Amino acid sequence: MDSDKKIIITGHKNPDTDSICSALAYAEIKNRITNTDNYVARRAGEINGETKFVLEKFGVDVPEYVDNVATQVRDMEIRRTPGVPKEMTIKEAWDIMGKSEAVTQPITENDKVIGLITKGDIARTFMDAESSSFLSTTSPRFNDIAATIDGRIVSGEGDRLFSKGKVLVGAALVERMRGAVQPHDLVILVDRRENQIGALNSGADCIILCLGAKAAADVIELAGEKDAVIIETELDTFSVSREINKSVPLGAFMTHDSIRSFKLDDYTDDVKSAMGATRHRAFPVTDSRGHYIGTVSRRNLLNIRRKQVILVDHNEKSQAVDNIDDADILEIVDHHRLGTIQTLQPIYFNLQPVGCTATILYQMYIEKGIDVPKHIAGLLCAAIVSDTLMFRSPTCTTQDKMAAGALALIAGIDIEKFASEMFEAGSELGDKSAEEIFYQDYKKFTFGGTSFGVGQISSMNEGELNKIKSRLLPLMEHECGKNNVSMVFFLLTNIRESSSEMLYAGDNARELIINAFGDASETDGGFAVEGLLSRKKQLIPAFMDAIQNVY
Repeated sequence: MDSDKKIIITGHKNPDTDSICSALAYAEIKNRITNTDNYVARRAGEINGETKFVLEKFGVDVPEYVDNVATQVRDMEIRRTPGVPKEMTIKEAWDIMGKSEAVTQPITENDKVIGLITKGDIARTFMDAESSSFLSTTSPRFNDIAATIDGRIVSGEGDRLFSKGKVLVGAALVERMRGAVQPHDLVILVDRRENQIGALNSGADCIILCLGAKAAADVIELAGEKDAVIIETELDTFSVSREINKSVPLGAFMTHDSIRSFKLDDYTDDVKSAMGATRHRAFPVTDSRGHYIGTVSRRNLLNIRRKQVILVDHNEKSQAVDNIDDADILEIVDHHRLGTIQTLQPIYFNLQPVGCTATILYQMYIEKGIDVPKHIAGLLCAAIVSDTLMFRSPTCTTQDKMAAGALALIAGIDIEKFASEMFEAGSELGDKSAEEIFYQDYKKFTFGGTSFGVGQISSMNEGELNKIKSRLLPLMEHECGKNNVSMVFFLLTNIRESSSEMLYAGDNARELIINAFGDASETDGGFAVEGLLSRKKQLIPAFMDAIQNVY
């Protein structure tokens, strides 16, 4: 499958360890059972310190970033029209455009677009070619003139340019031609030797002999002395007169100013607007380095191929990558409550009440009868330990514990020791800004007419949690009112003590905590809630009950 047609597997924004590791594992599963490499894991945000530690521990690269799944130019049908050099003649370009059924021809140099020419531009070129001096104003090479009229050069340098003089047919007697032929002219002749000599003696830079006429030895000798070019062709004088202007080089009439082109990553909404403001029917497409790839037209907007996406560890639209509605969602694998994602057609939806998406993926390996690679086992085990806070979270199930134990054996790790190292790596908060800490694991929720945001950070170090508290409060106040969020909460979770301090900001936020957690004790800027570890299973359900009963 083309790299532009990969099926994206991604977790939620502000991804945690489960979101990243589950995406990587599910891509591995899908590629193995389909015997392809069509499925790719992507991240929808920056990874945290804990996840970075896990990936490095098991030698796995950080997935590429995807922030938007709206259709892009790469999702359109790109016509692979080859670029041509500006020295190419109009005749050659017209033939190429006819074979490819293209109406716009990009002109390139070193793989970069330097100009465009359309069939309309070519037609106007001939309509404007009324002067006998027209051809020389475009400076074609004599080689190209010969090729255009199916001729061959028998004397002179073909790489020279015809840049001065006019084109005329030498059908008159030699006496009359002496006054008509001027230096640097191009004269179309037949087999009259005296006319050939007369044209050369009058200073013609080129003579064309038609109807198969051959230049005599003395004519060729004279042309050499005069530094003139002789071309022989089987065409008649009328045909040569008609065809010769087709030797005009594209560079003479191409459009080279304000060329509108698009990059592969440009979004089609922007492309539509740009196309509507430009007269061209086809537009060049380039890669990120500006190298020409092909063209797209307005017609290609009609059959855009939507991106195909599989979601793991979430099914809330507010947590999904931007413009998820513009993509085809193929599957969802999750362990959260039923969210707000909608699809246009039935999909595979695996939603289970376990503590971690990674547990579901381990089940898939077992069900499909395929072995779990050592590095994938390490990733999945890390995700379970992280999401269940080393099995302390009330979301943890027997399935999670059994899966983690089996995966630890495959990965060759001691869960207790590994968990301590992983949580310590994720707890290094001193060097991070308040914004990095706040958005590291922040999610938006909507219930009824109320929208609120909840962030969480977990640490084995109570002192570290206390230090970042004062840095988070101003940021939480600022977040209120953004994206229709009226209240913001943040959990400072102490893994060792199995408790959290909940900070809050926004109108009614304090009252919501009191109504949801009646036994919470007030602190400076928040509330201490014993046993509160899980945002998903403890905080969100309690908040929703309180909202339903009070608001």
